[in-house]
Amino acid sequence: MASTVQNLQVLYEDNHIIIINKRASDIVQGDKTGDTPLSDIVKDYLKKKHNKPGNVFLGTVHRLDRPTSGIVLFAKTSKALTRLNKMFQNHEIEKTYWAITSKNLSIKSKDTLIHFLRKNTKQNKSYVTTENAKGAKKAILHYQIIQKLERYQLFEIQLETGRHHQIRCQLASIECPIVGDLKYHYPRSNPDTSICLHSRRVQFTHPVSKENLTITAPISKENLWKFIDPLSE
Repeated sequence: MASTVQNLQVLYEDNHIIIINKRASDIVQGDKTGDTPLSDIVKDYLKKKHNKPGNVFLGTVHRLDRPTSGIVLFAKTSKALTRLNKMFQNHEIEKTYWAITSKNLSIKSKDTLIHFLRKNTKQNKSYVTTENAKGAKKAILHYQIIQKLERYQLFEIQLETGRHHQIRCQLASIECPIVGDLKYHYPRSNPDTSICLHSRRVQFTHPVSKENLTITAPISKENLWKFIDPLSE
């Protein structure tokens, strides 16, 4: 059961892993902004909860873009970190995302998108390119539209690859930019600078206990998320 401590929403915790529902404003690891990263907040939570006098071990297994909300998985032990890193590399962890985008009536309600993406490091942005272009990496995602609003639509997405800004770039390429995502051609920002992309669900085998886990992150009630059908929850 999820618990909230000082704005930290813990979805799951045991001796080896902890799973957080990240707010769109949080950064997972420290960057040039100097803002306190989620990893430090989780360490502080663990230190206080378990009354640990020294340093707390916490391994960051993966990241989410700052304006994106949802599931972030951390390892509490080196054993779990090593095994989870290998599981991510072997695509043994299934992640499901939700995204609210502009409505495009010309696309299929269910499809697989395959592109080649090239990352521009200076711009911190990815572009669709050709297969033979320098730095091009194949990007594959599967989607279905699970709810339609008057001017928007809700995508459910499974990633087959994990490229830089993959969902944001690929959806924009089919003229379905994510709401609030100025970098990928949505015309307006959200008031809180978030984008309507949420890491919704994660399914995997626990790296130590071997239990099958399915963890779901509740959506925000801010911006357009408040119009999502409760039955989808």
